[in-house]
Amino acid sequence: MAAKHTAAASGAPYPGTTLQDLPKSWHFTESLPADSEYPTPAASHKTPRDQIRPRQVRNAAFTWVRPEEQKDPELLAVSPAALRDLGIKAGEEETDDFRQLVAGNKLYGWDEDKLEGGYPWAQCYGGFQFGQWAGQLGDGRAISLFETKNPATGKQYELQLKGAGLTPYSRFADGKAVLRSSIREFVVSEALNALGIPTTRALSLTLLPHSKVARETTEPGAIVLRFAESWIRLGNFDILRARQDRHLIRKLATYVAEHVFGGWETLPARLENPEKVSESPPPGHGVGEKDLQGPAETAENRFTRLYREIARRSAKCVAAWQAYGFMNGVLNTDNTSVYGLSIDFGPFAFMDNFDPSYTPNHDDHMLRYSYRNQPTIIWWNLVRFGEAVGELMGAGGLVDDATFISEGVKEDQQEEVISRAEKLIMQTGDEFKETFLTEYKRLMAARFGLRQLKKTDFDELFSSALDILEAYELDFNHFFRRLGHIQLSDITSHEVRKEKAAVFFHKDGVVGENEARERLAKWLEKWQARIVEDWKDEGEQVSDARDQERIQAMKQVNPNFVPRGWVLDELIRRVEKEGERDVLDRIMHLTLHPFEDEWNGKSFDGREYKGDAEEEQRWVGDVPRAVRAMQCSCSS
Repeated sequence: MAAKHTAAASGAPYPGTTLQDLPKSWHFTESLPADSEYPTPAASHKTPRDQIRPRQVRNAAFTWVRPEEQKDPELLAVSPAALRDLGIKAGEEETDDFRQLVAGNKLYGWDEDKLEGGYPWAQCYGGFQFGQWAGQLGDGRAISLFETKNPATGKQYELQLKGAGLTPYSRFADGKAVLRSSIREFVVSEALNALGIPTTRALSLTLLPHSKVARETTEPGAIVLRFAESWIRLGNFDILRARQDRHLIRKLATYVAEHVFGGWETLPARLENPEKVSESPPPGHGVGEKDLQGPAETAENRFTRLYREIARRSAKCVAAWQAYGFMNGVLNTDNTSVYGLSIDFGPFAFMDNFDPSYTPNHDDHMLRYSYRNQPTIIWWNLVRFGEAVGELMGAGGLVDDATFISEGVKEDQQEEVISRAEKLIMQTGDEFKETFLTEYKRLMAARFGLRQLKKTDFDELFSSALDILEAYELDFNHFFRRLGHIQLSDITSHEVRKEKAAVFFHKDGVVGENEARERLAKWLEKWQARIVEDWKDEGEQVSDARDQERIQAMKQVNPNFVPRGWVLDELIRRVEKEGERDVLDRIMHLTLHPFEDEWNGKSFDGREYKGDAEEEQRWVGDVPRAVRAMQCSCSS
């Protein structure tokens, strides 16, 4: 292992390691209290698997529970990018050890003879679902295996199986996942990462040929091995608040700061003037613990800084969703990550025709989780989180007072603590909004081909373009990709701009075509002027070479391929009903290289890729009218 560290440090590519030698840790279970029903891993391991059944779990962050044993698992697909990012060497996915690990049949770190070592676990959490408190939820079909750190990058991840069997948190379900939803999660996890959107990841997709799962119909079962910097959600705090477990709230918050974010010093610095949120320094400019002490009047303490960090991460994540037209579909608090990740993919979708009221969830009749509502809902979730850690924030400089730690807020302190907590949550709301808008504008500026953002761009370019897309039912991501192909020399007059406007239309036409051409031509004139202003050479024009540089920059941020609902439905049918396998590798290749003009016949990492050119062009072409804006259920 030392030699591999040296190679990484010298700049040589890290070759990766075997599963056996992959670094493994269990910080989560070492730091937080376990389910008292099974106080040790040995107690859980000696209990017959079918006796560890759903129930209420209190005073605990998790339960030790092993995955169900699976017979004849078939490894369907692996993400090469995930292998690399975890630090696993190429070719390891072809071993039986890998196949057994990703199916849940092999435990690393556990000594079967001595009944000791690292052991899998399932988290306890609750959540607000569609705005209503749902009580205890938890990892009902997810089981975490271990944490690992890539020696080359220093990034730590927690590996988890989804669909691995019953846990105490399965409620009335079976702990299983169907192939349909597993394919969707496997693809979208890697797609979002390739687009630069914060997300949980997926390493592998495994079919369980002997597992039949009852949902709307009887479907084949599957397991996704997924990984993330952390699987802790806002719902982990919700359940503790509901049960008034203030000591565990503090312990969990401390764990998040110290082990998930890497230390209190990594959090945003305390605001010198909390009233001026926009003056807050960027993340990473932290302060030491000695700076956190002070009188009760101190506006911020380290737990407030933790709250702000989680809010800022969440703001950046939802800004990326909005910029790329992605919708989670079920933004409950148990589906909101403390790390600011896209997490738990049920009825998700990428936007087809631009429609702010669109939701991919056909059970969301009130459009609570529609595209336009996502920023507001994430903030609503963060307010619930603020209420859970409000006592810690509201305590100010007294947060480490021994009496406060043991006894909490005294009656004569309640009004002051509540008032301070409410003020800090409201201030963080301003910071959330500012962070969201800054990130959204940055991403949209890049998508529109701008290097420098002007104050007028938001209304005159961004909003006006989206108004046109909505009015004429034009495709969101196609618009940006096709805009990026337009050369300035192609739009030199109003008449040619009207002609060029047709590139944004569906092949089956557009309602109100003449009016649409006119509006797009006028918008293209404004866009052209901004591109010239932003990219001009020493003179007042943009040379052809400079314009090609701009075109290439736009290609690198505007994907040619995103896994749309209709493409995923086709993929599921071909894999599940028709027994295809290679199509999974092809779609993963496009997913991991979304910005290419084409894939078949091109070289990637020094090797020629042989795909299906006709299939590729169909997947990136017009969305058939009958399958635009698809919706699906939460069942998986």
